Amino acid sequence: MHSALNEQLRSLRLSHFCHALERQQAQPTTYSDMSFEERLGLLADYELQCRDNNKIKRLKRQAKLRLDAQPNHIDYRAGRGIRKDKMASLLNGQYLHHGHNILLTGATGCGKTYLACALAEQACQQHHTVRYYRLGHLLDDLSTGHADGSYRQQLNNLSKRKLLVLDDWGMEKLTARQANDLLDVMEDRYQRGSTIIASQIPVNEWYKLINNPTVADALLDRLLHNSHRIELQGESMRKLDQSGHIE
Repeated sequence: MHSALNEQLRSLRLSHFCHALERQQAQPTTYSDMSFEERLGLLADYELQCRDNNKIKRLKRQAKLRLDAQPNHIDYRAGRGIRKDKMASLLNGQYLHHGHNILLTGATGCGKTYLACALAEQACQQHHTVRYYRLGHLLDDLSTGHADGSYRQQLNNLSKRKLLVLDDWGMEKLTARQANDLLDVMEDRYQRGSTIIASQIPVNEWYKLINNPTVADALLDRLLHNSHRIELQGESMRKLDQSGHIE
């Protein structure tokens, strides 16, 4: 009877439910004081919990985050330019529901990538689709897309991501083709998804990265509209020793 029931549960794709049931069957005295509904509730809770964990793992794998950054490990020490109240507001995910962007700027090593990945990690935990790119790699992929005919499909895939993270923004000036490609990406995502930009270059200098003023106006308008800005400051986080003190 048990074998037949287990087969039925697995055919219904309730494998975690089945595994939890097998544990209950192996420890009957542990659950002897529980009602049928209580035991059934435990089984259903376990199935739902496992499905939730598997979905988050899948989203994180698809996101391809550069760092394993945890939101609860964000360093709020004084002088970094990170306000706890502002981060709490962002980590609750409301900016994603409104299609707002986040612009992270600061010197090399100040923790921009970590903060971007922590926000992306939280988005995955909230069941949102995420994709991380170093800007140069995205531009290379889009260039390849022009050559092999997959460009429109790439734009379509990017438009479906609830959160797009672009790291190392502004490492070099954009060519005319690159600027137009980025405008296509942002146009398709405008008010549909959110974008996190991490850059060493202050926002007020981004205009200089794009030679075509018309494209620059259009691209920056879509990035800066309804954006949240965080300017990281202080010592490089790479100078911290294991005890957490500045070397």
